[in-house]
Amino acid sequence: MNANVGSGDRGMTSLLSGERVPKTHPRVEACGELDELASVLGACAASLAGDGGELRREIQDIQGTLLHIGASLATSDDSPTAAMLRGLGAEDIRALERAIERIEAALPPLQGFILPGGHPSAAWAHVARTVCRRAERRALAIPADRGETSRLAVIVAWLNRLSSYLFVLARFCNAEHGVQETVWKG
Repeated sequence: MNANVGSGDRGMTSLLSGERVPKTHPRVEACGELDELASVLGACAASLAGDGGELRREIQDIQGTLLHIGASLATSDDSPTAAMLRGLGAEDIRALERAIERIEAALPPLQGFILPGGHPSAAWAHVARTVCRRAERRALAIPADRGETSRLAVIVAWLNRLSSYLFVLARFCNAEHGVQETVWKG
């Protein structure tokens, strides 16, 4: 066996709070989904027209929040590290809801189910939405003790609102680029 093999090569990793867990642990799975979501959001932001303006900054803020959530999920509730982390609260959820309302106000009413796609920025926003839904499911699978239940509940609620934000973002990106949405004919 190679002496340079890292401990991660044996299927184990460390949480931020120090515990060694299998790489298939629900916390690690959820953190992986958040990492993928942040990367897909980066692709979405990169595909925005021009400098992306306020939307690019908003997406970058969301990416930052995803890093905070990942740190939270990678930390057990009873760890001293948990007290040093930025938590999410009701105001974070309300901020997403206000962003959804702001974007929806600039869009025509939805006329039916739409097929994901259109402009590349919209397509990336749709991919981000599906990854976000998967991250939400992974967060729900994390076994939590009583003290951690409320922290996870806020994270799950925020991810749920984020997926709604990403849906309206996709619609907005298509509208901004003059791309007609494809309504599902069923």
